[in-house]
Amino acid sequence: MPAITLKSKNKSAEKYQLQKGESLTIGRRDDNDMVIDDPSVSGHHAKIDSVGERFVLNDLKSKNGCFVNEQLVDSHWLNHGDVITICGHSLILNFSKDELRRHKGRDDFDDTLMMSSTDHRRMMAKSNPNKSINVMKFWDKGPNRGSVRDIEPKAAEPKSKIQETASVLTYLAGGRGQVNIVRRITTIGKDPSSDIVVKSLLVDPTTATIKKGTDGCYLNYIGGLTKPKINQKPVTESTLLKDHDIIEVGSVKLQFSDTSSTD
Repeated sequence: MPAITLKSKNKSAEKYQLQKGESLTIGRRDDNDMVIDDPSVSGHHAKIDSVGERFVLNDLKSKNGCFVNEQLVDSHWLNHGDVITICGHSLILNFSKDELRRHKGRDDFDDTLMMSSTDHRRMMAKSNPNKSINVMKFWDKGPNRGSVRDIEPKAAEPKSKIQETASVLTYLAGGRGQVNIVRRITTIGKDPSSDIVVKSLLVDPTTATIKKGTDGCYLNYIGGLTKPKINQKPVTESTLLKDHDIIEVGSVKLQFSDTSSTD
């Protein structure tokens, strides 16, 4: 089963196992499964629900909201490497190698979420897709009850802009060969399920991520004693990678090559 690593302010990392068929509640109160002792966190802030073979994050009308990969969300299907941020606290989702093999090639799912409110469905279609659930099919309870129809939000950004990015990481040390950046989030750390595994005691399970954006790839420092470096300079905030940049994380050294098309 996937695991969630909580990296709280001034505390050591804690790992929570997600279980199929069960929910994991997150909040400030002691009756939550994951307790975050922070006055800015709501008493019952959010929960992660098991739905079939997948897991979905649901914000519980919290005051300060939930972010997934720096995007404000109400509800979001979770994938390997996703970074949930709640009031400055990071929750990183990691799948096991077996789960990654099962879900290979399924980054964009066509699952249907059953919605009970026609009004809610209409509001979701009009809203910014980055602030609503990332599933674009909804249950129709109108005259065509029993069918599923697609909704194309006008504000939705074409996926092609991200998919055009064809970037590569080439090992200079700590590994061999190349890593094609094909996922939206590429994880780097000592966790065996990381996309790039770093064998070092001072490296966190997830030390850094590389996030694909519309304008390129960004290296993000997640946590740990060993900060990632770009061209020998430590990275403490999201940094846009440039062609031929040298990335260092622990004993691993990689060269970034940007072969994306801007046509």
